[in-house]
Amino acid sequence: MSKTIAIAGMGWLGLALAGHLKMLGYTIKGSVTSENKAAALRRSGYHTITMVLTESGINGPIDLLLENSDYLVIMVPPGLRRRSGSDFVLKMSYLLSAIEASEVKKVILVSSTSVYGDAQGKVTEKDIPKPETQAGKQLFQVEQLFFTSEKIEATIIRFGGLFGGSRQPVRYLAGRKDLINGNAPVNLIHRLDCVGILAEIIKQEAFGHIFNAVMPSHPKKREYYRSVAVKLGLTPPEYSDTNSEETFKQVDSINLGGVLSYKFKHNL
Repeated sequence: MSKTIAIAGMGWLGLALAGHLKMLGYTIKGSVTSENKAAALRRSGYHTITMVLTESGINGPIDLLLENSDYLVIMVPPGLRRRSGSDFVLKMSYLLSAIEASEVKKVILVSSTSVYGDAQGKVTEKDIPKPETQAGKQLFQVEQLFFTSEKIEATIIRFGGLFGGSRQPVRYLAGRKDLINGNAPVNLIHRLDCVGILAEIIKQEAFGHIFNAVMPSHPKKREYYRSVAVKLGLTPPEYSDTNSEETFKQVDSINLGGVLSYKFKHNL
């Protein structure tokens, strides 16, 4: 019997994951925040609901997403970059309560490497995050809520900067000058590998783990983005001189190889 996977947040990454899992024979259900998007996905054959997490609760039929689902992948964007004062922890606590009241026991929570602070330097899953930003602090709190729940078995995956398809960060940097942190190592991951890692977690039933999902190569930003810009025919960005003794985080993983035996499809 085909197992059912629910994806909370079928956006740029979630939809790519849905297509891959559907190809593997899984039944896919999902949620988006717009009825127009939900209708379009239903026409494409996905059981899709409209759901919005708010600080007052969940707007939408969360029960329809969770019922008869064997796994749940959570890709809800925190929306914290705009400094809106949004309480992401509160919103996600409502979601966790709904999950704990359902029959879903296997959960993947997509997080971010922003839970680590620059001052931590090189980090792996063995290092306890010390977030420096408000967004990072909220994400880490949400991770702890899900990972310590006694009613579900959660895996946390911390993705680095996402790229792939039409999403290439250098397009936003091309031609800009006096950018900072040129000596910082890039912590990136291609969408193909995001999908591959998520699929392997499900296939191998690798729950109860934390994964840093970042490509193992970490060139400096000034070198990497200049190289990519030239390849794309764009004006390379220029970085200002910085203190060579500055500390920047470099996110590595011991669990992708040690637990999943995962081999990257795309590298820098």
